[in-house]
Amino acid sequence: MKNVVTFVLGGGRGTRLYPLTKYRAKPAVPLAGKYRLIDIPLSNCLNSGLNRIFVLTQFMSVSLHRHIRQTYRFDHFSGGFVEVLAAQQTMDEGTDWYQGTADAVRKNMRYLQQPGVEYVLILSGDQLYRMDYRKLIETHKQTQADVTIAGLLVSGSDASELGVMRADESGRVIDFVEKPKTEEQLKPVRLDPQWIERRGGHVDGRDCLGNMGIYLFNRDLLIELLTKTQYQDFGKEVFPQSISARHVQVHLFDDYWEDIGTIRAFYNANLSLVRPNSPYHLTSAEAPVYSRARFLPPSRIDGATIRSSFVADGCQIGEGAVIENSIIGLRSVIGPGVTIRDSILMGADYYEDTFQLEQDRLAERPPIGIGPGCVIEGAIIDKNCYIGREVRIANEGKVEKSEGDHGTCMIRDSIPIVLKGGVLPDKWSLHG
Repeated sequence: MKNVVTFVLGGGRGTRLYPLTKYRAKPAVPLAGKYRLIDIPLSNCLNSGLNRIFVLTQFMSVSLHRHIRQTYRFDHFSGGFVEVLAAQQTMDEGTDWYQGTADAVRKNMRYLQQPGVEYVLILSGDQLYRMDYRKLIETHKQTQADVTIAGLLVSGSDASELGVMRADESGRVIDFVEKPKTEEQLKPVRLDPQWIERRGGHVDGRDCLGNMGIYLFNRDLLIELLTKTQYQDFGKEVFPQSISARHVQVHLFDDYWEDIGTIRAFYNANLSLVRPNSPYHLTSAEAPVYSRARFLPPSRIDGATIRSSFVADGCQIGEGAVIENSIIGLRSVIGPGVTIRDSILMGADYYEDTFQLEQDRLAERPPIGIGPGCVIEGAIIDKNCYIGREVRIANEGKVEKSEGDHGTCMIRDSIPIVLKGGVLPDKWSLHG
């Protein structure tokens, strides 16, 4: 796979994931208590034998850079690397920020022009799925395609958020509609169920082929497209315009895939992982998820009741705590008598020492963690939060969106979120 170079796109401002993206890039958002979103595509690459990877970033990328630098290191003999390419001013490409996915690659074109590169894989940094990209590359080579795109089977009701394709019997893409909103727009690109079954897919009411935003280009063609046009986005411009002039092939993917684009999608995807019948298993022996190695002690659990939950390393969980259908992140400190249900706790970046605890006392704030007697239901608690005793965080009024208490706790998609580093005093309640 030395002839394949991978570009992982770090995404834009991540406004739909705000406030989780207030202090970090979207791919740096924590996942499942101990990972970050960027670990998913990078792990897929490594499990597929691809180790020449560039990650393109521009917004709030400090923590993402740190995570990649501390996690993905290769020996000198493999030739592998994961390098971060941040938006920057250059003499050749101007001073603008990335204007879209294609523009981001255009502004880093010199990394495509290295000797020995034949294919370029384009991925997103904010999706949850497991894919062997070698199968995608095999499809591309066997069909002698110019561009191959991964296509996901979706229902008509889900197609409005995706670009939708139609392919002929050979799998060549012959039609494309961007985010169809009506049945009239959708009808021309609906698939024949027999087309799906002949390729080993399961229809189950899904007769549309969604654009997953995963592309494999012949390197020379990609350079030509980016040089001779001003296209800014792969999904909206490069791909649709290539259908008529180039051989664009579809690679059918019929497995779990989730675009982590909103707070609700992030919340649902995380909690789906703790189910016994989870659609995505973190325990795969063939395709593990890699992340930063941390030297943390085992979690200490004193007489707590835990059901259908993940508890990451280095946690301290007090006596009588009840945790159900939740994710407890690294270094979480949970006091006695706490109840946590259907929630995501991202944990902490460090343990507080004596000096920091004294600073907490002087600032009249509780220590980092969840104080005794708290109740947290259906919520997201970001990292390094100071939550006092008998605090109640639950959206009992079913509010869809709220700014909350001075930006410390807000509601998005009906989910209460305590912002990173937020402080909630004793006996605080969401509507109190």
